[in-house]
Amino acid sequence: MAKLLIIDDEKSIRKTLREILEYEKYLVDEASDGVEGIAMIQKEKYDIVLCDIKMPKMDGIEVLDKIMQLSSDTSVVMISGHGNIETAVEAVKKGAFDFIAKPLDLNRLLVTIRNAMDKSTLVTETKVLKKKVSKTFDMVGESKAIQQIQEMIERVAPTDARVLITGGNGSGKELVARWLHEKSNRANAPLIEVNCAAIPSELIESELFGHEKGAFTSAISQRKGKFEQAEGGTLFMDEIGDMSLSAQAKVLRALQENKITRVGGEKEIKVNVRVVAATNKDLQKEIAAGNFREDLYHRLSVILIHVPSLNERKDDIPLLADHFLKMICEDHGMSNKIFSKEAIKELQKINWTGNIREFRNVVERLIILCDKTITDKDVIAYARPLKG
Repeated sequence: MAKLLIIDDEKSIRKTLREILEYEKYLVDEASDGVEGIAMIQKEKYDIVLCDIKMPKMDGIEVLDKIMQLSSDTSVVMISGHGNIETAVEAVKKGAFDFIAKPLDLNRLLVTIRNAMDKSTLVTETKVLKKKVSKTFDMVGESKAIQQIQEMIERVAPTDARVLITGGNGSGKELVARWLHEKSNRANAPLIEVNCAAIPSELIESELFGHEKGAFTSAISQRKGKFEQAEGGTLFMDEIGDMSLSAQAKVLRALQENKITRVGGEKEIKVNVRVVAATNKDLQKEIAAGNFREDLYHRLSVILIHVPSLNERKDDIPLLADHFLKMICEDHGMSNKIFSKEAIKELQKINWTGNIREFRNVVERLIILCDKTITDKDVIAYARPLKG
C-alpha cells in the first residue's frame, strides 16, 4: 500500500486531504511544517509527498531541494494558494512531479497521485531490472588473462577506437562488448547488437542499413537499419566473419565515410556510430581463403581483444561457480546452495568446449537437481554429457 506524507501548515487542509486519501486506501502521515516533514522523511520511506509552498520555518521550495537530496526517487507534488507560472516552473525544474494550485481540484489531485505512483513503480522496476542486468553481465575472474582484458577495456572504452573481439563460442565476447559500451562516453546512447551469422545473407544489408518502401517484395514500409538505430552509441556486430562479401563492402564504406544508404534508396545518411565487432573465426585464414576483405579487417581491428576459453582460465572456476550459484538461486527464488571443495575440483577437470555458456547451464542443472551442498559425486552424475 502506497505511503504519502502531507506537509502543510494549515491543519484543516491536512485533515481534509487525509480523509480523502485514506478513503482511497493510501497510508497517510502529516507534518505541520517543512522541518518536521524533513525529519519524518529521514526516518520513513514515502512514495509521494504533498508539500505546500508558503510555510513557516522552511518554505516548500527549500523542502523540495532537501527531499531531492535525501530521496530523489520520491515523487513530490507541490500545492499552493499563491501559485504562479514562475513558481510552478521553478518547482518542476528542481524535481517536483507536478504543481497544483489551491483551492485543490480533488479529481486532478487523485489523478496526479495515481500518475506519480505509476512513475514510482516504473522507477523501482527499472532499478531492479538494471541491477539484474548488471549482475548478469558482471566480468568475473582473477586470472591474468581476465585482468589484462579488464585493463584493456579501461584504456580503450573512453575512446572511439574500433575493437575486434576474438574467441570461441560462449567465451564472453558479448560481455566484453557490453563493458566497452558501458565504460565509454556513449554509455547513455544505445548499444545495438546484430548477429551476422543468424541473418540470411540476402537480408543482412537491409538489417544493417535499413530499406525504403518497395525496395523488395516484403518491404511494405520504410525501415531504419542497425546503423541508424545505434546513432550516437555503439553497434556490436557479432560473428562478423559470417558476413557476405557484398555486405562487407558496404560496411567498409560506412566505416570509411560515416555514411550509409538504405537498400532501395539513393540518399546518403550520416551516422555517428562506434563499431565493435566479434568473431569466433580466424579472420586471417578467412582472408587467405577469399572469404573476408583484408581492408575491412584492418578497419575493424584498431584494437584487438582476445577472450580466452574457459579451459585456459580454470583458476577462475571457483569464482564463476559462486557467482552463478548466487545469481541462479536468486532468480529461481531458491535458498542458497554451496559447492564442496571436491565439487569445484571436479568442475575444473571438465573439458568445457562450450565455455562460460556451457558452464552456467551446468551450474543451473546442479542447483535444480542437487541438495544444499553440491558434491563431487553430483558433478560426476550430472555435469558431464550423458553417454549413450
